[in-house]
Amino acid sequence: MDFAAKIRLIKDFPRPGINFRDITTLLQDREAFPKAVDAMAGLCRGIEVDLIACPESRGFILGAPLAYAMGKGLVLFRKPGKLPGKTLQYCYQLEYGSDALEVHQDAILPGQKVLLVDDVLATGGTMAAAVELVKQSGGQVAGILFLMELLGLGGRDKLGNHPVLTLIKCDA
Repeated sequence: MDFAAKIRLIKDFPRPGINFRDITTLLQDREAFPKAVDAMAGLCRGIEVDLIACPESRGFILGAPLAYAMGKGLVLFRKPGKLPGKTLQYCYQLEYGSDALEVHQDAILPGQKVLLVDDVLATGGTMAAAVELVKQSGGQVAGILFLMELLGLGGRDKLGNHPVLTLIKCDA
């Protein structure tokens, strides 16, 4: 299946010169969405994984069905103040400011192998923060999986030597 054809391109959103890749059109397609999840799970064959972890919010959309399909637990990385227990936090810089992610202190146990999942790899800032939270927890990054990678933005460069897998690659 041509998954890239299921993703809508919206020019000049959120501002002029930006080409926004809208995954909602793939998600609403009752045949394409489950096939995309299955294909993403297939990319991970051979990678030893204990947990799936994903950042807020679109990572949740893909991380949950992947955890189910792969028979793994799910860990959520949230924006500050959203988790009720004791958390670890990692702050990171964005092109337009800063942000942070948090995870419960006991969500990832030392030595657990974690597959990180998100929708789009662009500049890599959010996922680099997720990598740091896994490390703070004592876990190991087994791999990093994206539905789509926007080429030319240098996102992979921020993710170190971890295996990076993407279902779709397209120009930014």
